[in-house]
Amino acid sequence: MSITQRRSLDSNAIKLIAILAMTVDHIAWAVFPGYPRAALPLLMHLIGRITCPIMCYFIAEGFHYTHDVRKYTARLFLFALFSHFCYLYASNDFVDWHSFIPFYYGSLLNQTSVMWSLAWGLVMLRVANSDKIADRLKPLLIILICVLSFPSDWSCVASLCVLAFGTNRGDLKKQGLWLVIYVAIYAVVYCFAIDVVYGLLQMGVVLSLPVLRCYNGQRGRDPRVNRVMKWLFYLYYPLHLLLIGLLSN
Repeated sequence: MSITQRRSLDSNAIKLIAILAMTVDHIAWAVFPGYPRAALPLLMHLIGRITCPIMCYFIAEGFHYTHDVRKYTARLFLFALFSHFCYLYASNDFVDWHSFIPFYYGSLLNQTSVMWSLAWGLVMLRVANSDKIADRLKPLLIILICVLSFPSDWSCVASLCVLAFGTNRGDLKKQGLWLVIYVAIYAVVYCFAIDVVYGLLQMGVVLSLPVLRCYNGQRGRDPRVNRVMKWLFYLYYPLHLLLIGLLSN
């Protein structure tokens, strides 16, 4: 029996796990606003840490499989634009329509959704794999992308994780190592800037690695389900945030 055969989860199953984990996490933000130390919200947020690495992983996989990387990039930025409004509307920090304007209320953090950072992560991966860009310019462009994605949820860490998953494709140990390094840096900043307990909680991303280890490299068997999942994985994010915003505002 091959390694692929022993791995039991296709991409559709893993994406559903990510969707469920994300829903649990965002329900916790809505029901338990702020940074409570009770066991239930902490557990719900810990479960939610599974989602971001899986999103980063499959964006990197999409880069490998796409027939048109420009359309793929444009599609992600369109989702990021739509998600921007849904994310802020569902946020506990939402005040009025001015909240949709980045930096209006003075904060530099969490000014837009993680989709912004993920879209720039795809651009980062394109830069790293480009034969048309001089190698000496690539680090500068990657730093610039980090600056552009910094104000989003998960900051530039999501962008860097897309890069790490894409450039180390097929080597889950290296992918996991870079994931831990980048998120550890993010966790330290989170501890000092926001909350210590919730900063440490970010390291729960390691829970995604056993899930990704089960990935068999296949999509589902039903092409119709595959088409639905292709769009659901990205559309669910802004749509469920919009619903949370409508229910809480």
